[in-house]
Amino acid sequence: MKKAVLPLLLLCLCSANLSAQKAKAAKKAKKQTTKEVTKAASDYDKWSIDFGGGFVKASNPMSPGYNTDATNLFNANLGARYMFNTKFGLKVEAYYDVLNNGDNSQEFESQVYGASLQGVVNLGRVLEFESWTKRIGLFGHAGVGISQLANDQIKDNDQLGNFLIGLGGQIRLSNSVALTADFTMINSFSQQRTWDGGDYLDTELRRKQGFDSTLYHATIGLSIYLGKHEEHADWYVYNADDKIDNLDSRIGDLETMMNDSDKDGVPDYLDTEPNTIAGVAVDSKGRNIDKNGNGVPDELESYIDTKEKEVKQTMSAEIGDLINGGYVNAYFDFGKDQPNAQSVGGINFLIKYLKENPSASADVVGYADEVGDTEYNKLLSARRAENVKKILIDAGIDGSRLTIKGNGEDSSVNKESAFARQTVRRVTFIIK
Repeated sequence: MKKAVLPLLLLCLCSANLSAQKAKAAKKAKKQTTKEVTKAASDYDKWSIDFGGGFVKASNPMSPGYNTDATNLFNANLGARYMFNTKFGLKVEAYYDVLNNGDNSQEFESQVYGASLQGVVNLGRVLEFESWTKRIGLFGHAGVGISQLANDQIKDNDQLGNFLIGLGGQIRLSNSVALTADFTMINSFSQQRTWDGGDYLDTELRRKQGFDSTLYHATIGLSIYLGKHEEHADWYVYNADDKIDNLDSRIGDLETMMNDSDKDGVPDYLDTEPNTIAGVAVDSKGRNIDKNGNGVPDELESYIDTKEKEVKQTMSAEIGDLINGGYVNAYFDFGKDQPNAQSVGGINFLIKYLKENPSASADVVGYADEVGDTEYNKLLSARRAENVKKILIDAGIDGSRLTIKGNGEDSSVNKESAFARQTVRRVTFIIK
């Protein structure tokens, strides 16, 4: 009964500590996951400068005997566009048109100056063009604007209000530039003059003025993307599956970091002594609590001293069982046959036991992990046991009380886990 109480108590304390650590890490991982998804969903540039030029065609109203050709030059436009996301945005645009007479028209020249505010829809993303191309885009846009018509025949420029609707295509030249082609219809109202500069003198023309007034723009140009990200919203495609896979991998790494090889309640990535005696209390950095600096954890030393005063023989038997149960070990770095610095406490524990129990003897049993040649590992485990025996002899233990065994590879842990392999590169002791 006595032998079971302490290990059970220590196990409960370690489990509670580890559960708290894992809960805290899980909360942090969830918060980080949400942050990463939010960041990934807007990891693109939103501003662009759009400009172009081409043809302008004036439809009604025109005075009798006046018209323009379909290939009338010219139009120039300049705008700034902001995308709220990959599908919707706004743009502000200014344009300048020159209207000239056609081949079968009386001569005239008019100028139109205009500005507009339009909503933009990235039809390429809406229609999922990315499923078959990453270089061709399609945009729809519509909005309102103002303009004025100027002509030598007009004393005061004619002020117009406009409705605009258009459709444009894109060819992606690079992450910073796209070639554009656009067709826009501008419908005007409150127009007092014909496009050639004439007045609405005819009653029938006056009756038709308003929404019957139309300009058509056919242009080509460029979109220049602004920002520090790799892609603009015009072309960015958020791949949720890739992001989730990446986050799953990171969570998996976090779970690995939370492993506790020596079962002391401190995750390996925070544990400065990853090979402390299992079940013995440690500080927040995983170090044995040893205030008197004698190499034996205070908790274990106090337990030994108290029981030794009460029933020395019983306590010796329990300590022997603790050693035989694998709680006291010397550990080794990969490929090394000398114990590492964290093994001092375990070796010193055995020295103290053997000195206080001069009739006891011990098997010194060496092990290696599964990495490498089996025969080599067999010899390595024997050298480890021999070197630990030498330390015990140098500490005053009669060599005749110690028996060397090289047990070779310990295959009880996952050989792919670097953390798990640390626990089997060891020398353990069997008290007889």
